[in-house]
Amino acid sequence: MAARDYYEILGVPRTADEGELKKAFRQLALKHHPDRNPGDKGAEGRFKEINEAYAVLSDPDKRAQYDRFGRVDLPPGVDLGGVSVLFEDLFEGFFGGARPGGRSRVRRGDDLRYDLEITLEEAAKGLETRLQIPRLEACDVCKASGVEPGSKRVACPTCRGRGQIRYQQGFLTVARTCSHCGGEGQVTQHPCQACGGAGRVERERTLKVRIPSGVDESAQLRVAGEGEGGPGGGPPGDLYVVLHVRPHAFFTRQGNELHCALPLTFPQAALGAEVDVPVLDGVAPLKVPGGSQNGDVLRLRGKGMPGLHGRGRGDACYTVVVEVPRTLTGKQRDLLEEFQRVSSGEEQGPLVGGFLESLKKLFGG
Repeated sequence: MAARDYYEILGVPRTADEGELKKAFRQLALKHHPDRNPGDKGAEGRFKEINEAYAVLSDPDKRAQYDRFGRVDLPPGVDLGGVSVLFEDLFEGFFGGARPGGRSRVRRGDDLRYDLEITLEEAAKGLETRLQIPRLEACDVCKASGVEPGSKRVACPTCRGRGQIRYQQGFLTVARTCSHCGGEGQVTQHPCQACGGAGRVERERTLKVRIPSGVDESAQLRVAGEGEGGPGGGPPGDLYVVLHVRPHAFFTRQGNELHCALPLTFPQAALGAEVDVPVLDGVAPLKVPGGSQNGDVLRLRGKGMPGLHGRGRGDACYTVVVEVPRTLTGKQRDLLEEFQRVSSGEEQGPLVGGFLESLKKLFGG
């Protein structure tokens, strides 16, 4: 028995006539053709199934044999792996016919990526920098033609300038890309000595790039036309500059806010204080209100990151971390014990009071 039902592969009923078969085959072959799905092995396998199913069902004798026995012995099929196949009876014009003169050598150049590391301060202010970009550019000697000046490209003797080698395979006319000229239809007899016939040479260019203020990690800047030059004198690709912001000594970024841990002593948190804190452009004073608790966030308005293109500015945020000394001098211990004695009869704070109340409820005290 066949691995799969041919009618099922084409999506037609067993009563389908020649027109229905041809219509189904055309639609599926156009969808799954390898030239329309480069690198997709699944599409390539599906295309071979469609080809085989149509080869059987479109032949009255083979179809009758298949309907009766569920299988047909076929000669070795056409190897479709990586080749361009032309079905003249169904795909006239789909591949451009025989394409006299072959495939054009002119193509757009590749895009390039450049990873640029900047500081948080540079991300906030923006900067103008110069980048050294290695890339392929059109050869000045041959003007990207790949041919030595004074010479010309000639028609490929293998395919006679068509770019394809064609032969008959059963009911199909098959066209393979010419391996001699690579489908271009022309060959170079006297390649340019400056570029070795490639039409492009590798150069390093210095480009000036402007980084706007407010950019964030992994932001991409597109510099149009600064990628590699296209083969055959085609237009260049683009350059993409991908930004990476170095970790900062104090700040982490959350949107346009900058966050920093602020260690305070117990007296500073309890009594209040004015302390110097870091900001992006130096140091600024910050007022700590008395009774500040561990985890409280204090803000300096407008001292964070700017929005892109000057759209507002975030805050610098400082999270209070009350530092408890690991060792005490004798005088410090005496003073704290005195503080504890004078505080024992007073109302406790909400955290301590709530904790003790929960203990009483839990243990029935």
